[in-house]
Amino acid sequence: MKKPILKKIKEIKKCHGIKWEDDYSWIHQKNILEVLQNNKKLNKEVKNYLIAENKYADYKLQKTNKLQKSLFKEIKGRIKLDNTSLPFKDKDYEYWTKTVKKGNYPLKIRRKIGSKKEEIYWNGNIEKQKHNSNFFSTGAITVSPNDKLLAYSLDLKGSEYYSIFVRQISNKKFLSQEIKNTSGSITFSPDNKYIFYSKLDENHRPKSIYRHEIGQDKNADLLIYKEKNERFNVSIGLSSDDKYYFIYSGDHTTSEISYFPAKQKEPKPLLFKKAKQNIIYSLNSWKNYFYIHTNEEAEDFKIVRCKHNDIKNTEEVVPAKKGVLIGGITILKNWMLRSEVSNALPKLFVKNLTTNIEEELIFCDEKVYSPGISLMQKSRNTNKIYIEYDSPKSHSKVYQYNLKSKKKKLIKEQVIPSGHNPDDYIVERKECKSHDGKMIPLTITRHKNTDIDGNANLLLYGYGSYGSSMGLGFSSTRLSLLNRNIIWVTAHIRGGMEKGMQWWQDGKMLKKKNTFKDYISSANYLIKNKYTSAGKIIGMGGSAGGLLMGAVVNQKPELFLGIVMAVPFVDSLTTNLDHSLPLTIGEFKEFGNAKRYKSHFKYIYSYAPYNNIKRMNYPHMLITTSLSDNRVLFDEPTKYTAKLREYKTDQNLLLLKTEMEAGHGGKSGRDGQIEDIAQDYSFIIGLTSGLLS
Repeated sequence: MKKPILKKIKEIKKCHGIKWEDDYSWIHQKNILEVLQNNKKLNKEVKNYLIAENKYADYKLQKTNKLQKSLFKEIKGRIKLDNTSLPFKDKDYEYWTKTVKKGNYPLKIRRKIGSKKEEIYWNGNIEKQKHNSNFFSTGAITVSPNDKLLAYSLDLKGSEYYSIFVRQISNKKFLSQEIKNTSGSITFSPDNKYIFYSKLDENHRPKSIYRHEIGQDKNADLLIYKEKNERFNVSIGLSSDDKYYFIYSGDHTTSEISYFPAKQKEPKPLLFKKAKQNIIYSLNSWKNYFYIHTNEEAEDFKIVRCKHNDIKNTEEVVPAKKGVLIGGITILKNWMLRSEVSNALPKLFVKNLTTNIEEELIFCDEKVYSPGISLMQKSRNTNKIYIEYDSPKSHSKVYQYNLKSKKKKLIKEQVIPSGHNPDDYIVERKECKSHDGKMIPLTITRHKNTDIDGNANLLLYGYGSYGSSMGLGFSSTRLSLLNRNIIWVTAHIRGGMEKGMQWWQDGKMLKKKNTFKDYISSANYLIKNKYTSAGKIIGMGGSAGGLLMGAVVNQKPELFLGIVMAVPFVDSLTTNLDHSLPLTIGEFKEFGNAKRYKSHFKYIYSYAPYNNIKRMNYPHMLITTSLSDNRVLFDEPTKYTAKLREYKTDQNLLLLKTEMEAGHGGKSGRDGQIEDIAQDYSFIIGLTSGLLS
């Protein structure tokens, strides 16, 4: 089968006196947001090209068809299909979630306290059938405080335009008209009369907060707040004590919060603290105090509080610690629970509010693991909580823990039906030196029988943007690679917050290249220390991690056997220059503003993957995208693939797979998500085994 060739139409672009050529810019449609909602509006020539690329990829991957089916069965075989979450006790009901063998979507179940009768108030499988949509995603599923009403939001395209529905639980009668074009979040009022939601503007940005009176005309919905700062988006939530609404406004780097009492009949939001650039804060309320989690005068955050009637005077609750990222808190009647991260390792702490004695909660002897806490009930008058931990090699265990007696009881353990022995795997934490001497944490997971002699293949995963830290939890899907002697390494590169706020600052804006250099340094360290060899590494990253993949493969293609990019942000200069796109303006403080500042333009231009494709050999590459993705438009990987195919000088695989009905996260439903993973893993295993050579 011939390789698909995308038509070229030469366009000379200009900015800051600099000119460059873009032969594939024609595929971007001015009505792209309409295309995301209705693929019938897609340019037919572009659609035919995407279909041709899909057929070509399927043809080239046909040797892995049996492997894909085997992997699907293998991965699904590690999932307990009929599974039940732990219950959460509300005022009158216990609520939990259940999955079933035959369905792809969860059930929401409840039981009145003291009764044995269970009630299914949401069945995702039935709801999907009702809507007859190939894609089905819920934004929120929430029950009113009086337990009588259900509000939920649906995205049936993958474009994240959510519609909100409100109905009675008893008879499923709809009480309000469908509310379209929302961000998907829903907040009930404590009196059960209203829901609050955020509305998307013409650029798919949540800019307005509305209050809808249940049962009334949606056109009469009350505008509560409208954001004027072009960089900021808005959302709304209710405090832990149900006393206040908080309207959160901001971007990735800066926060501003307004608030109003939950009982206020005509909401009049008051500004809590005016936005300051690079100051992030969140707010909660408990027992006459506002609790503020902030990085103001505390680089890696601290927690302070102030009285409801005196917000200018604060007192310290959790002080800042140098080099330690202070997380949020949960307050019970007699206890305060909190988290922190140091050198990419999370910790949990509990403080007795009566004695003021604080201690770390340690539930396992593994060095690298992921702990978590959750509440068992809505009432905060309790000594009992759920505490959970897992690790890259150990499946999840949940304990009921008594904070007072310090007794724990194992109440739920993740079941791997096909079997799993954590002792078959080894997890290591290493540090490697980057180009400027900074030490990059690496989390390395391998099968105990995988020799460290340079012969193993290795998957090097990275992200490094928006301050997002890479997790240390268990993934049963990764066993399919580990069991085939492929080492999995997560590189905690700059751009995340694994080592605090400075770790993020040093991997964004005009320091973005540190992210790429950290990743390359990680690869070289792993080669030097015999975990693998040059040409045996599989690079993997999605979204902003796709930007990472595109940048490093342009610089050091010889390191890699293959690259897997999911919804990759590879035409980053074009996107940054287009201020009409959903995310661009809100990311000025992450990547820069190339249109306004020449220095930003030149810097982004110097690393943007699409603009820096070279005439040289590239490794095997699998690129996946979704037609309805509003975060990273399908334009980007499509243009990137076409240009790369034109420039590269090798015969290695270059495959583009486009999901015609999916979003940023790929297919919906349990089976759909497993299919996506099986496809990626069959490509990886196909390369490492020689099946695709």
